[in-house]
Amino acid sequence: MNDVFRMDKAQPRLLDEMQQGVLGKPLDRSEGALKVSGLATYAAEVKLPGRVDGVLVRATITKGKVTGIDESSIAHLPGILGVFHGPKFLRNPAQGMADEAPSQPDTRVDYYGQPVALVVAESFEQARDGALNLKISYEAEEVSVDPLDEACHAPDNDGAVIKGEIDKVMTAADVAVDLTFTTAGHVAAAMEPHAAVAEWKGEHVILHGSLQMLRFNRNELADSLGIDPKYVRVLSPYVGGGFGSKLGVGAEAVAACLAAKELGRPVRVVMTRQNVFDAVLHRTQTVQRLRFAADKSGKLLAIGHDDLVTNLSDEGFAEPCSQASQFLYGAETLHFLQTVAQVHRTPTGSVRAPGEAVGMVPFEAAFDELAEKLDMDPVELRLKNIPDADPVDGLAYSARSLAESLREGAKQFGWDKRQAPRSRMEGEWYIGMGVASAARKNLLVPSAARVILRGDGAVVETDMTDIGTGSYTILGQIAAEMLGLPMEKVEVRLGDTDLPGASGSGGSFGANSAGSAVFLAAKKLREEVAGKLGCDVADLTLKDGIARGGNLEKPLSELIESEISAEGAIEGGKTSEEFLSSGFGAHFVEVAVHRWTGETRVRRMLGVFGMGRILNEKTARSQAVGGMIWGVGTALNEELSHDPRTGHLVSRDLANYHVPSHADIPGKMDVVFLEERDDQANPIQTKGIGELGISGAGAAILNAIHNACGVRVYDVPATPDKIVAGLEALEG
Repeated sequence: MNDVFRMDKAQPRLLDEMQQGVLGKPLDRSEGALKVSGLATYAAEVKLPGRVDGVLVRATITKGKVTGIDESSIAHLPGILGVFHGPKFLRNPAQGMADEAPSQPDTRVDYYGQPVALVVAESFEQARDGALNLKISYEAEEVSVDPLDEACHAPDNDGAVIKGEIDKVMTAADVAVDLTFTTAGHVAAAMEPHAAVAEWKGEHVILHGSLQMLRFNRNELADSLGIDPKYVRVLSPYVGGGFGSKLGVGAEAVAACLAAKELGRPVRVVMTRQNVFDAVLHRTQTVQRLRFAADKSGKLLAIGHDDLVTNLSDEGFAEPCSQASQFLYGAETLHFLQTVAQVHRTPTGSVRAPGEAVGMVPFEAAFDELAEKLDMDPVELRLKNIPDADPVDGLAYSARSLAESLREGAKQFGWDKRQAPRSRMEGEWYIGMGVASAARKNLLVPSAARVILRGDGAVVETDMTDIGTGSYTILGQIAAEMLGLPMEKVEVRLGDTDLPGASGSGGSFGANSAGSAVFLAAKKLREEVAGKLGCDVADLTLKDGIARGGNLEKPLSELIESEISAEGAIEGGKTSEEFLSSGFGAHFVEVAVHRWTGETRVRRMLGVFGMGRILNEKTARSQAVGGMIWGVGTALNEELSHDPRTGHLVSRDLANYHVPSHADIPGKMDVVFLEERDDQANPIQTKGIGELGISGAGAAILNAIHNACGVRVYDVPATPDKIVAGLEALEG
């Protein structure tokens, strides 16, 4: 589109002037009934005539090359249709918004578990049998898989932020802390495994996939296959969770397309849960050094946050652990340096809240240690060190509710009742409270949408995806509010690359970006309706299908003879260069820690957030609570483990990778949304939600554990064995 709106200055709060009254309301998800009744069709459920199944075969060496694939070794098995491999196979999924093919190493193997072939058969069971029995020969190389091996370390000096001499400031300061934390790797493990069904119609390929960013995924798939994107259509109307793991096109999609092309039949490839763990990008483990220096009053003099993360050498992504650390609090001396351990293990990538999810855990825990050394209340110390401008670039903040979140949270949670560490017990349980700030940068990504207005309702069209976040509902609410229609009169069509290209779901920017595009399209339609009514658009009121303005009143069914449509498109502009836009908040947690077993029980959680305009109170709360629950998992449960010899994952299913269950989550999970509009963010004044809820949540739990029993855990997650060891050390 040529008519692209650039966000160069703050826009009027037009949505506040609308009259329909559906925006912000806690409406049920419009597609909810389809999902709970089983009528929503996910990728693996697409039924096509003649569809066959494929199963991926994984490498059993850490590094080297495939020297032979003996297809005859399974030719005698029933139902086998073929074995597919070669130079177009993907090593791993594309990173988010790559917009081009990820690595296609042909016979080279870069990690244990890498997809190297696809066996296709008439049934899934036959394909699985073939994949298990296929004989592959390798030429292996010896290689380090230890992230602590300094020979593998590559410091990112170009990306470092260094202001002043932190060592000197730390030495001279009245109070300082210098701590090292480790955090475990995480895997998204969405409820719906990665799946693809591919079919060819002449030169055109149609992929039914479980993907988050279709505008980019189409180009990635086309580039992987070596064809023009105009011959590619991707359909993902329903996605059963993604959390970053489905941002880029993956091995299952390309393998299905290659096999379907050769066989002339639709091919389905669904990853097993173990395949997902083995071959999908996951969150890196980290080693993080935190340094704070302050004067006696608690004024910060220096902030240091250095980290060690892992990835393959040719993957450009590195977990941005210190992303929020660089603007949350202020000091004149800053030190942020990242080092990447380039090891041959499953590559790492974006998992929900990349950076903050693990970076804010040690950052906010170390900040609490500083408060303890200063003998200051942790909330007071945070409030004291909120900077006037971005400490790194000097940018002004847009709407920022950090101070209000901390104050309101402390008030509602009963923070004034918090006692000294190891002071409160109930039976054999230590009880304690913890706090942490929350922050997650806000983004606006180029997006487009089409809105069609008819006399009896409207249709919203965009390739935006809904990964369980409520896209269908909130985009419908925006259109309904702008056009004065009841929600049941608005149809939303998503997840099809034949529709205008949106940002996709990721980075908490979907509602901001796709929502702004829908808003702009509807705004154009309002202008056209005003013209048909014969009034100025500023005087137009649309409500319940009735247009009013200039002392005239007409039903839309009379004004719109057939249909009118408009497209809206948006991209970032000067406001993103002149302001730092971020969501802010605060987490408050109460835990119980068992004196003898070290078991930690989260008793209650409160999240207070400034997230800009809330488009749907129910879906927003669900997103915030989901993030807070992942904070519980980060702090207490989730931990990827690798074999130190081969680097392959040993905790590669949900039996061995522990996530919180219902019994682990308190019944009292409270969320408070502060009234906020971010005028510099986008035309609808929204901010991201899903990832702010996780940012800092785990740290609040660690801080509550210390307040309860006096134990500090530096190797996260804080499993019972670590807490027991700490209790034994305290008690001599």
